[in-house]
Amino acid sequence: RVRISQPEGMERALELVRGLAQQVVSVTGVGQMDIAVRAVSDTDLIITLTDAEKIATDDRTVRQALEIVRRRIDETGTREPSIQRQGATRILIQVPGVGSAQEVKDIIGEEGQLGFHPVVGRVSDPDARAGAGNIILPILDEEGIYYIVERTPVVTGDDLVDSQPTFDQNNSPAVTFRFNPSGARKFGDYTLANIGSPFAIVLDDEVVSAPTIQAHISGGSGIITGRFTVPETTNLAILLRAGALPSSLEFLQEQTVGPDLGQDSINAGTIACLVAFAAVLIYMVLSYGLLGVFANVALLVNVALIFALLSLIGGTLTLPGIAGIVLTIGMAVDANVLIFERIREESKTAKGPARAIELGYEKALSAIIDANITTFLTAAILFAMGAGPVRGFAITLGLGIITSVFTAIFVTRLLVVIWFERKRPKQIFAGRYLKLVKDKTAFDFFNRARLWLGISAVMVVVGFASFAYQGLNYGIDFKGGTTVRTQSVQTIDVAEYRATLDALNLGEVVITEVFDPTFGPDENVATVAIAAQEGEESVTNETINAVQDALRSIDPAMTFPAVESVGPTVSGELIQAAIIAVALAIGAVLIYIWLRFEWQFALGAVAALVHDVVLTIGIFSELQIRFDLAIIAALLTIVGYSLNDTVVVFDRVRENLRKYKAKDLKEVLNLSINETLSRTFMT
Repeated sequence: RVRISQPEGMERALELVRGLAQQVVSVTGVGQMDIAVRAVSDTDLIITLTDAEKIATDDRTVRQALEIVRRRIDETGTREPSIQRQGATRILIQVPGVGSAQEVKDIIGEEGQLGFHPVVGRVSDPDARAGAGNIILPILDEEGIYYIVERTPVVTGDDLVDSQPTFDQNNSPAVTFRFNPSGARKFGDYTLANIGSPFAIVLDDEVVSAPTIQAHISGGSGIITGRFTVPETTNLAILLRAGALPSSLEFLQEQTVGPDLGQDSINAGTIACLVAFAAVLIYMVLSYGLLGVFANVALLVNVALIFALLSLIGGTLTLPGIAGIVLTIGMAVDANVLIFERIREESKTAKGPARAIELGYEKALSAIIDANITTFLTAAILFAMGAGPVRGFAITLGLGIITSVFTAIFVTRLLVVIWFERKRPKQIFAGRYLKLVKDKTAFDFFNRARLWLGISAVMVVVGFASFAYQGLNYGIDFKGGTTVRTQSVQTIDVAEYRATLDALNLGEVVITEVFDPTFGPDENVATVAIAAQEGEESVTNETINAVQDALRSIDPAMTFPAVESVGPTVSGELIQAAIIAVALAIGAVLIYIWLRFEWQFALGAVAALVHDVVLTIGIFSELQIRFDLAIIAALLTIVGYSLNDTVVVFDRVRENLRKYKAKDLKEVLNLSINETLSRTFMT
């Protein structure tokens, strides 16, 4: 409500205030303005938010809270939560592998409002007169002491770009902070003008500390000290990095849920992993005999080390994390394949098996290091820039690269050397072994280069066109949908539920068993999440009724206490972070290969990588295969393998360019690809 001094100015006042109105930023409020202005007397006018702006503000608040909650839990990179919008004002948070809900609430419950306020005075009475523009705030962990500070902060947490737990000069837990250029300038100007004055650091309406400004702080960074414990500084740094919540949160419900996959899927996945792992072990023995056994021992040590490190850092094993481990196992075997293939090559020309082993390790080393460094660079940038599942993949891949290089170079070599010293064999590969590529293969890859490149180019164009025309068939992770809560007196069989609902052809359906103490001991509760159908924001009533009727065929007495709309677990911000992370990783690899090889090699590697990913996405679009979190993990695996394979071939090209200086470039490239063909097929 505004009162003007001159009634004749009312028309002009209304015109000016209406000029401040802006269009509502939301899908439902397009074309509507954010404020409404009306005169209620000759001198009084009232400005109100329009209904469209109120709805849009509420929507923005929930969306912002959703992303900040995601960032706070994602900060560790090891939890991989499922965070969805539920209804208009609720957020559903599921965090795997956490002992109690309180641990999660401690991280996400704080508002995290940080401000740096000038101190006016210090009092012992909270009801003392603060003065105009000032507020009285308590100091953390000190009863009976209050600070009078200016209401408007000099800088706020919005200007923060980083915050980390640390220790101060007295070796006490503390938190460092760093501002953006704007915040650094304001902070520096204030400290320069107020040397010798106290400065209050306020977090969520409590003074954390009120140090005296000793000198001009020009760098835009500082340290928060107080009576903190190490876990408190870790959580405070997470809060400050993630940003302040736009609204306080009220916790409505806590419950323990079972795995989304269901025991039948877990069992099937376990069997698949064991069969695949056993097949790899057998294959290595058939290909390399006793050396294959040594590689298998190193591989088992490698997997044990990965799980030990994950356990040490408190990592949670999820689908993208498993994808990282799978790629690591492939790369660990690959490192041994590179070494053994090189030993096999050298044993034909070198003087004696001892020299062949030595040269094999020596010449394979550069290929192993180059391939693993490029993949590790990718993992490091994915972890630094990505979020959620991308970080989970990056952590397991990064740990796996470290362990696989260690086991390939040291563990396998130790076993080979001990065996050779004891047995002193005349031949390393005596007998017949499985070979996918014959010795002295001389396939001319450049004979029909134009044909193959033409086919590839056509497929990429078709993939692009398909993606532009019909897009991807996104799963529930991307689209959101509706959850139906079921309550039954019969024991829940997730496999039976899924088989019953598969007949309805609803697309992706996720069934989760819920263990909630608020229900009775005989009540079996589950949630059935149904993906939104094409072109729909939520699931139709007809679909919900069909689901309920189908489930009643299992238990006629089944009830459905709640039906709620949920948002996607993969937000637009998470997708954007993933795309930026992959782009930066490609840039880093480009620079590394440029430095290690030549710029032409770098462009070739990136072209091959982009080709592989684009072609894969194009196939998913053309065939309309469901695209969900598991597919993101698979695409990241393709990025890792594509880089690894290209760098290994390039390493041999570089060696042969030095070795055969008189040969034509095409001949050298053909020779290099043929020499590494056995390794490529095997990997």
